[in-house]
Amino acid sequence: TPTSGRAMVFGLPADSPSASVDIRRRTGFVGDDKGLYDAMTVRGMVRHTASFYPTWNREMEERYLRKFELPAERGIKELSRGMRTKLALLLAICRGADLLVLDEPTTALDPAATEEVLQGIVGHAAEHGTTVFFSSHQLGEVEQIADQVVIIDRGRTAVAGSLDDLKQGYRRIQLVFDGEAPAYTFQTKGVERVKRSGRVMTVLSSAGIDGVLGEARALNPVSTDSSPVTLKDIFLDTVAVED
Repeated sequence: TPTSGRAMVFGLPADSPSASVDIRRRTGFVGDDKGLYDAMTVRGMVRHTASFYPTWNREMEERYLRKFELPAERGIKELSRGMRTKLALLLAICRGADLLVLDEPTTALDPAATEEVLQGIVGHAAEHGTTVFFSSHQLGEVEQIADQVVIIDRGRTAVAGSLDDLKQGYRRIQLVFDGEAPAYTFQTKGVERVKRSGRVMTVLSSAGIDGVLGEARALNPVSTDSSPVTLKDIFLDTVAVED
């Protein structure tokens, strides 16, 4: 039950008991706890899950069993972390989901398994038009596969937009002065954060560099420099506590 606000999925209210059934029918979920039954084999887990979904895709099931090299007759308790993640992803995909919700799906996976899982997600989304809601603290993975990004800081949206637009718009501008960097408040739109350290002032801008540099001329810096930022840089500079 929400404490405030509302959430809509497929245009349906997420906190409605009747709508929730339809939402869950159309949604596949993979989390850190994969929800697998250790007493079953891989094939048994697949058949058990398929029995709940009339839209289960048997052809896709066989394709992903081969693609992920899942041993159909092996017991689930014998599977590695990577194999368990790939099986959980198969179970989410083959039910015919319109939405995949993935919560830290690559936790504790080795780089090879992580890459295989990420490529499986991207390939499926591209082929079937499935929406993927991917929650992760692994910002390199987010940057690798995301189209749209939202950064949440203490329950509120701090940054939101297309990844391409964010990477194009965000810049770090460094201003160096003869003496101590001035305590100045920029009026230019898009200035997200300003740090001062000795003679250096560093400005994070979400609207390019022209406005900042134009306003900074009045401060008479001895040198200026700008550089693009990564999603990790945006995250750290956006959610960091003020000095």
